[in-house]
Amino acid sequence: MAERSTAAVDVADNSGDEPLTAKADQSTADGVAQNRERDTESEEAQGSGGTESPGKASPPELHSGHKLARRYRLEECVTRLDGFSSWRAVDEKLRRAVGVHLLPADHPRARSVLAAARSSALLGDPRFVQVLDAVEENDLVYVVHEWLPDATELTALLASGPLEVHEAYQMVSQVSQAMAAAHREGLAHLRLTPGAVLRTSSGQWRIRGLAVNAALRGISSDTPQRTDTEAIGALLYAALTQRWPYNNDAYGLSGLPKGVGLIAPDQVRAGVHRGLSELAMRALANDGATASRHESPCTTPEELVKAVSEMPRIRPPEPVFTAPPEYQRTTYQQGSYGRPAPRPGVTQPVPTPPPPLQSRTGKALKWAVSALLIAALGLGSWQLADALMDQRNKSDDTKQTQTTDGNDKSGDKTKPAKQLKIQNAQEYVASGEAQAAEDVGKTYDGDSGTYWRTKKYNAGPTLAPYKPGVGIVYDLGSAQEISAASIGLRYPGDHTTIHLYATDSLSPSTSVDGMKEIGSVTTSGTTAKVEGMKKAVKTQYVLLWITDVPKAPTDGYSGAGYKQAITDVKFTG
Repeated sequence: MAERSTAAVDVADNSGDEPLTAKADQSTADGVAQNRERDTESEEAQGSGGTESPGKASPPELHSGHKLARRYRLEECVTRLDGFSSWRAVDEKLRRAVGVHLLPADHPRARSVLAAARSSALLGDPRFVQVLDAVEENDLVYVVHEWLPDATELTALLASGPLEVHEAYQMVSQVSQAMAAAHREGLAHLRLTPGAVLRTSSGQWRIRGLAVNAALRGISSDTPQRTDTEAIGALLYAALTQRWPYNNDAYGLSGLPKGVGLIAPDQVRAGVHRGLSELAMRALANDGATASRHESPCTTPEELVKAVSEMPRIRPPEPVFTAPPEYQRTTYQQGSYGRPAPRPGVTQPVPTPPPPLQSRTGKALKWAVSALLIAALGLGSWQLADALMDQRNKSDDTKQTQTTDGNDKSGDKTKPAKQLKIQNAQEYVASGEAQAAEDVGKTYDGDSGTYWRTKKYNAGPTLAPYKPGVGIVYDLGSAQEISAASIGLRYPGDHTTIHLYATDSLSPSTSVDGMKEIGSVTTSGTTAKVEGMKKAVKTQYVLLWITDVPKAPTDGYSGAGYKQAITDVKFTG
């Protein structure tokens, strides 16, 4: 997921000289996350004191399931920090995941957050994660932004090692071009960290939190272009070396050894591209390049874009194709089947075919064999014809017997099972809130890619005591006798338990305890089949009741936890 958590600290100093990004970070009051949950920028705040006074406004008391503007349903709080909170939510109107920043309207930074969000939304550059809405409503200020489930943070990419040279080149090129475009419109980021840079599944790089992340934390800078340029240099340095270019560890990366100062990436790690190493130093060392090189420093994203364009283009690596193994004939094809393999260095003699039968005796033998074959073919044909005639006579006798026999038992055959058509469905809520009432139709629409889902629970597999169970009532149109049921599930694992009950309507008048159970099943796979029903029950309404769900990973709707989703439901009678 693009919003993956990564433990991190703010940018540290370098041999006593604080970089501009560190100075910008220290102008806010990040504090320590109250509940140690994930930060939207994938950084656990551990900053120092700042100009704003935390505690002036408390975070809004919201919960999962709360709706904003009757549209945005909060799903999971990913951070609660310094008077504001960030959530993963669902836009029920457009049916997509979104991110939401929330803070009280009387928060000291509420006005600046609104202004930053609206300015960022007006930019409309697809290289940035887009702000979709910025609203003040009911004593709340909230900012809605894109959620990219197919994107991965640079923090996560660097966890396994430095980037490949072409990837690092693409990253610095695309990020510097995007920031140059933003600064031309008067917008700065000021918090451009590895958690704010994302790579999509198509290989494009995108930046989140333009202006908004800094406004949420009260960050400002007298030289915003220089601050963002140095931040891009730090990102490139980290991408080349898997090290943070300052003394302290940050963003899951080790810092440089204390006392050595800022050294070039190609001196930190062998095999680093020389041109990209020099580019990182020009962006970081704003007092000039290293002593051995005299390139001018890059102090703005525009200058960085120009420096990248002047470099020789770095081409992507050539695809590696593995040659197929040489074709090896089998021993049978080589004519040595059943014979021992020859010893090394010994030439295997080639077998000589037998001579043809050219003598008088040989010719006589050939004629004799031919005559025997002809006789055998004739005899076989006669026997085959005789067998066919005999079988035909028996078939006629059987037909006559069946026609005249008055004790025909064909009516005793079991009727084939038929699929029962579902006419309607409605979610059954025994207590608390509904799970996804608007999605029940997706469980019998014939499309296995759509589904109705439960919410995520912190313990399991048994839903109790959070809920006695969750489920859906299906209307079969008229009273039907159910012999079996097949339920498609989205998540495998230990384990899912489903019960089927006969009930009186789409909105049952009795509790589950008062309903008649038809059958039940427990499974660890993605298909649950209820067969061999306990009793032959005829009913128009069937309750599919889930009491146990497996542990499933994070997806586009909820984080990891105990949950289940139903894709296809079929009843047969």
